[in-house]
Amino acid sequence: MKNNDRIQFATRLGAIAATAGSAVGLGNIWRFPFEAGTHGGGAFMLCYLVCIVVLGLPVLCAEFAMGRATRSNIFGAFRVLAPKSSWWMVGYLGIAASLMILSFYCVVAGWTIEYCAQSAIGALDFPEQSDYHRHFDEFKSGNWRPLIWTWIFLSLNFLVLRKEVTKGIERFSNILMPLLFVLLIVFCVNSLLLPTAKEGLTFLFKPDFSQITPSVLLGALGQAFFSLSIGLGCMMTYASYFRPQTNLVRTATISASLDTLIAILSGVIIFPAVFMFGVSPEAGPTLVFETLPSIFHHLPGGSVWSALFFFLLFLASLTSTISMSEISIAFFIEEKGMSRKSATVLTSAIAFIFGSLCCLSFGCLSNLTVNDLNIFGIFDYVASNIMLPIGGIFIAVFAGWKMPKLFLKKELTNQGAIRGRFYGVLLFALRWVAPIGIGLVLLNSIGLL
Repeated sequence: MKNNDRIQFATRLGAIAATAGSAVGLGNIWRFPFEAGTHGGGAFMLCYLVCIVVLGLPVLCAEFAMGRATRSNIFGAFRVLAPKSSWWMVGYLGIAASLMILSFYCVVAGWTIEYCAQSAIGALDFPEQSDYHRHFDEFKSGNWRPLIWTWIFLSLNFLVLRKEVTKGIERFSNILMPLLFVLLIVFCVNSLLLPTAKEGLTFLFKPDFSQITPSVLLGALGQAFFSLSIGLGCMMTYASYFRPQTNLVRTATISASLDTLIAILSGVIIFPAVFMFGVSPEAGPTLVFETLPSIFHHLPGGSVWSALFFFLLFLASLTSTISMSEISIAFFIEEKGMSRKSATVLTSAIAFIFGSLCCLSFGCLSNLTVNDLNIFGIFDYVASNIMLPIGGIFIAVFAGWKMPKLFLKKELTNQGAIRGRFYGVLLFALRWVAPIGIGLVLLNSIGLL
């Protein structure tokens, strides 16, 4: 079943840094704060933490087990575990979704580089909030500047990926993740020194149980699912590089905990500042590129803080795009017989073409729309709202019902060397809780719930 010649992460720390880096991205630092703000702060936080445990961890453990057991990409894992069946099609779904997400994700990542550079030279200091909206709108609707930043980001992504796993992904993750944490802590300390720190923390951590509605619960379910990067095959691919003695449940727990911690720290950073300057916590997706630069403008040394914040976003983006790219790279190497260099070039070329189209959909291609969605919006909606949940449902159902009865238990206990005290709970979650929960997220995403 296993490809024993497959390269492995050199250290346990490297495996944890890589998997945590895969999960950590714009979803934590950008999406989590505005989701929490929109859904009542503490009520959302409580639901989110519960969903991480009952929905995210079981599927994450399943992906880890499938990846390490087969030592293969997502397509190969399904083909090995369910030969002479059509389950391999889930692999194609994950590969397609990862390429679509990579294509629009690199555009937003390019915006973070632009804003980091603009902040560093003091070019984001405007007198009125409306000026920040106008500036962002003018920038993203341009043709060349956002396109060049998208290409620069993809080039950096390529430079990391072209090397073998231990010299590229693992080494880079070991540097980026500690740096990301240091920057987050620095920002947290700054926010906790603000006069409105108590107000911001109360909003984030004190739940109002009357606000726990179906909408809040579904929002938390969606955030937990998307934040952990499950359903794509990212974690399955990374787990295929794990060493045989890796404790899968412990690694999954640590990775999910780090991912959740970074999301919470992002809230600690943002909400005290939001309350200090009278900004609505429900500012939504514009919070990062329009509202926060305005807040930084009023802080002492605002340009420095702004540049550091957008550099933080850039680092988080890069750790995620590296893992998304690895899904298709591993597929091209193992299923199509390509060298790592050729597979990396092909993956980058696909992202280059579709990323350019997504970028220009705010500019010269803005007239190309379907149901008021531009190319960027179509890629985002189809991949994030449809393909990702469907992939998660299939993985949960496959792990809970299709795989041999003792397969999952043997993998999670390292063939009996580790106690499997939570195996029964995990199996129940995979068979019933995760498919139903993710199904509700899917129905809500497409407007049927």
